Amino acid sequence: MKALRKVLWLSVLLSVLTTTGCMRAVSEAYTAYTGPKGIVSVIQPVRGSLGDYTSFEMATFDDRSAGQVPRQLPALLPRDFARSLAEEGIPNSGGRTLLVRGQIVYYEDSERVMDQVFGPFEEVVARVELVDKASGSVLGVANCVGRSNTSVNKGVPEKAEGLAKAIASWIARNYPKSMKTK
Repeated sequence: MKALRKVLWLSVLLSVLTTTGCMRAVSEAYTAYTGPKGIVSVIQPVRGSLGDYTSFEMATFDDRSAGQVPRQLPALLPRDFARSLAEEGIPNSGGRTLLVRGQIVYYEDSERVMDQVFGPFEEVVARVELVDKASGSVLGVANCVGRSNTSVNKGVPEKAEGLAKAIASWIARNYPKSMKTK
């Protein structure tokens, strides 16, 4: 009986050790398909609904990370933001304008940190404000994060895409479903 138990434990241990590489491969393949992640942490909830807005504009984000942000990232954000809005089904057809402005407060590149034990980890964090362009009134504030934790999604364009996804998903959560195109 003891011998059978040892064999069973050895086979469980062997299967765990040999499949962790497979799980990493599955994770890499999945994130290659889905792209980087966008995460939102709301600081000041959006006042009311964003349904009055049918035009969305992104201001250039300031670098408040002591110069860590590559110049390419803020340049990529407007294109990725427009794409992410479309994927969320938010119309961007002119009319009353919602201005998205922010400051990048943290930037992490996997080449600069020792996080290779768990795989590459990269992120950009921005303090984002949704502003009524006509009045200048701030409607909501959140920390938005663009994150990648796989080697297939490393790099500046991927972090910009993740940050744009976060901002667009925050807007989508506060936009009437009846007005979405998807």
